[in-house]
Amino acid sequence: MEYLTTENYYKSPMRRISWFARKCPSLVYYLKLMRLVLWGSRTARKGEFTADQRVWGSIAVIRSLESVGVDFEMENIDAVRNLESPCIFVSNHMSTLETFALSSVIETHREMTFVIKASLAKYPVFRNIMLSRDPVVVGRENPREDFEAILKGGKDRLNRGISIVIFPQNTRSVDFDPKEFNSIGVKLARRAGVPVIPVALKTDAWGTTDRFVKDFGRIDPRKPVKIYFGDPVHVQGNGKSEHETMVRFIADKLRMWQ
Repeated sequence: MEYLTTENYYKSPMRRISWFARKCPSLVYYLKLMRLVLWGSRTARKGEFTADQRVWGSIAVIRSLESVGVDFEMENIDAVRNLESPCIFVSNHMSTLETFALSSVIETHREMTFVIKASLAKYPVFRNIMLSRDPVVVGRENPREDFEAILKGGKDRLNRGISIVIFPQNTRSVDFDPKEFNSIGVKLARRAGVPVIPVALKTDAWGTTDRFVKDFGRIDPRKPVKIYFGDPVHVQGNGKSEHETMVRFIADKLRMWQ
């Protein structure tokens, strides 16, 4: 399996950015991404989108962004590397980038899937990739049904050794509002008896403001991508203090990165 890094920290290397990539970063990047997504979709339809393939594709997305000038920094990768069991990753949700990039670290060491909204399971071409991961799908229309789907489906996957990434915010946002960050990750961890790792990320280099294609906004290489994995948290009691700890961890990192 290919590794993004074998160290506890990753920083994009120095590299030469072509004149055209500097002038048209979004065009250059999305042409590369289109090829990667088409490859992934074909591979998934054949039932061949393995963990190795997913990691390779995730690293290829990062390399494509780096090729147009986006810099990455990832910290505390050992928190993932040293896990002894499946885990729940709870993260703020800023853009589409994290959906592609997190596998480059997590799935190098642990099979993983996502909790996704139903619309992603219907997205043209991309749906083949997402569905091949056996995600937990929620409708975002009935909170009670979504809650039960995550608890039941999440525990099933964790019991099979599959870690889960959850974005507890109601929607993607550059601004982090702790009141919008629900405690479903902690509740699932308590029920399944697994640890939780908070993930703070800054991924606004991949814009979400395009009014027609919201998931594929402008690429801004001036904004660095930062991903920080917290240490595993083991839930005790009702999990309230653990949830507050994770919210504070994410809020503190985002404030530091401003």
